[in-house]
Amino acid sequence: MMLQVRGVSKRFGGLQALTDVSFDLAEGEILGLIGPNGAGKTTLFNAVNGVYAPEEGKVIFRGEDITGLPSYEVARRGMSRAHQVVRPLHELSVLENVMVGACFGREGLSLSAAAVRANEALTQVGLVERAHQPAGSLNVAQKKRLEMARALAAQPYLILLDEVLAGLNPSEITALLDTIRAIRDQGITILMIEHVMQAVMNVSDRVLVLDYGVLISQGLPQEVVNDPQVIEAYLGDPEMTARLLGE
Repeated sequence: MMLQVRGVSKRFGGLQALTDVSFDLAEGEILGLIGPNGAGKTTLFNAVNGVYAPEEGKVIFRGEDITGLPSYEVARRGMSRAHQVVRPLHELSVLENVMVGACFGREGLSLSAAAVRANEALTQVGLVERAHQPAGSLNVAQKKRLEMARALAAQPYLILLDEVLAGLNPSEITALLDTIRAIRDQGITILMIEHVMQAVMNVSDRVLVLDYGVLISQGLPQEVVNDPQVIEAYLGDPEMTARLLGE
């Protein structure tokens, strides 16, 4: 099993952000994480990859208990992340931005080896022709790909994708979904938060649904969108099911 989350809870003062969340993520799987705004999705990501230490519960990654380890230690073990808000180092080139991921990833590569790995990652996401441009010159869709390349350069076993489709037009979404599938086909496991519902339902093998920090449903996309709890808490319209599944 790639990732096992067991009874994870997280509080911020009087706010209970996560309550007893448990799930498994198998090697080679794409697992979607959905829910209303404020449901705790990004908090769960932060608890998994070491930004926050949970008050209760365990995070087990590739058989090792990593609960409470800092993010840089988690990255060294082979978990990387593409963030929702993309903040590249604008004064550096696209290539140099991606080299950062390679230097601080699973193998801690030297600068020369990191440059080679960064070029490979940029090729994977279709951005290699812009390697020597300033990162600040990229458009939104290209910056999303840059963020993914930086995460890939860390040579992860598991990559966390936090709303990488946000702000993209339909053709850009389609292209990036193809990239996500190709990443999985290379053997990298994926956990992704997404609000573009039809996209996440069509790319995910299974889906988790959070509401007010509680995991209210998990299963195949077809099962989740037909779950009365999910319809009431998030989808709001039973007729949306067919549209989400592209039927």
